[in-house]
Amino acid sequence: MEQRCQNLPSVSATEAFGSAVARACQKMTIFYLVGELGTGKTTWCRGFLSALGYTGAVKSPTYTLVEPYRLCRWQVYHWDLYRLNNPEELETVGIRDYQQQENSLQLIEWPGHGVGWLPLADVEIQLLYSLTGRQAILQACSLTGQQLFRRLENA
Repeated sequence: MEQRCQNLPSVSATEAFGSAVARACQKMTIFYLVGELGTGKTTWCRGFLSALGYTGAVKSPTYTLVEPYRLCRWQVYHWDLYRLNNPEELETVGIRDYQQQENSLQLIEWPGHGVGWLPLADVEIQLLYSLTGRQAILQACSLTGQQLFRRLENA
């Protein structure tokens, strides 16, 4: 599996990186966002959504579990599974219905809380604290993820 590392020295750099990844999306893509509290998962999502034309506030869907964003080209579903008590709760929420939309982009924070019920990731993004701010380690987990990496490199 292919990996890429990105230094993120500031909030604006985290948002800019989310924007760059969003612009590289060309088909349904599932992103896993992994990292401790405060490492910038929702900040990254804010940049991602902004690049796709969303102008409103982006908040973590910690209590609602999923926040849908209907945009011109895409249906973006921002998931936060931090408070999920049992992965089977995803069935009650209807996660399978969300997975069947070809024009969807799935941003899934805390995917470890949904093991066994989540679709496989195309790209996993691990956000870590570093001496200079944050660091993102991206891993392509599928052909779709590898293609996205190529577009990022050419951008």
